[in-house]
Amino acid sequence: MTIPSYARVALGAVVAACLAAGCAAPPSKPATLICPYAPWYQHAYRHGAVATRETLQRMQAWYASHVAGPASNVLSFGGGIDGIGVTSGTPKVYLVFYGSQWMSGGDPQAAAAYLQSLFTGIGTGGELWSGTMTQYCDGALVPKGSTFCPAGAPHVGYPRSGPLAGVWFDTSLTSPASATVAQLAQEAVNAARHFGNTATDSNRYALYFIVSPSGTHPDGFGPTGGFCGWHDFTPSSSGDIAYANLPYVSDLGSSCGANFVNRGAAGVLDGFSIVGGHEYAEMLSDQNPPGGWTNAQTGEEDGDECAWIATGHGASANVSMGNGAYAMQSTWSNDTNACEISHRIL
Repeated sequence: MTIPSYARVALGAVVAACLAAGCAAPPSKPATLICPYAPWYQHAYRHGAVATRETLQRMQAWYASHVAGPASNVLSFGGGIDGIGVTSGTPKVYLVFYGSQWMSGGDPQAAAAYLQSLFTGIGTGGELWSGTMTQYCDGALVPKGSTFCPAGAPHVGYPRSGPLAGVWFDTSLTSPASATVAQLAQEAVNAARHFGNTATDSNRYALYFIVSPSGTHPDGFGPTGGFCGWHDFTPSSSGDIAYANLPYVSDLGSSCGANFVNRGAAGVLDGFSIVGGHEYAEMLSDQNPPGGWTNAQTGEEDGDECAWIATGHGASANVSMGNGAYAMQSTWSNDTNACEISHRIL
């Protein structure tokens, strides 16, 4: 189904509904109401899940018919898990193209090359999209529940040379038709081993994207799955492994962002940079979820609070980087109390 371009319902109104009753909270968090259309409903591991545009509309309608009231989108620190809250160092992104299909028709729109270019470009050319994330921090100086970073706390790093640290086309197996969470997590562990990241320290600032080929449905991705991507972490003998489930989002067309910013052929891959950027931003600020920065009442992360904004302040837009421009969404900024597509580097 094709959705006409629309301006998202005012963010405050949507979150107000959630905050009034905790309806958007993942099942792992306390809630008196849980929105049955949320992609994390009965799937608590889907942290920072990007709802499809149709799913977001259903969620907004449900919120509006159940609860309403004033709201705050402010994020607070979760105290860290295994001592990890944010990527408080220079981030390293590893792209894992999961399955032999990538070499045999599984990439009809050349998404693999596009993603490599995107993560090469982030942090270069003086781009300030990444600046928003640098305001978040972790460490012993940051009390659980804090909504600001005290002096001396380590902040999310800015990748001045680009975060891309490695690319692996794992053709040793066929990507499952519908990979389970356990299979996605295992592929992330396999990737850490492949890249030689076999010590806890080598994975402290490492972020693994498990990208599935066209025609597959990781964790039920598809017309009825309700999501375009999510992230989580898994313990391993090599330390905690932070990873994102990034399906072949163009398979869902405009539902997952195709042509959300750019028209025609120029916007076919918009969804990959919007959804990929969303999950990257959230892994930076909540690497071991929910130990990083989240909305204490809704469970939402910095990308969730600014997803699919089409017009006005915080709208998705092309962000110029050192190697070109990419369609990106804004992310939530505590220090400006708004969704920002550009922010000074801290």
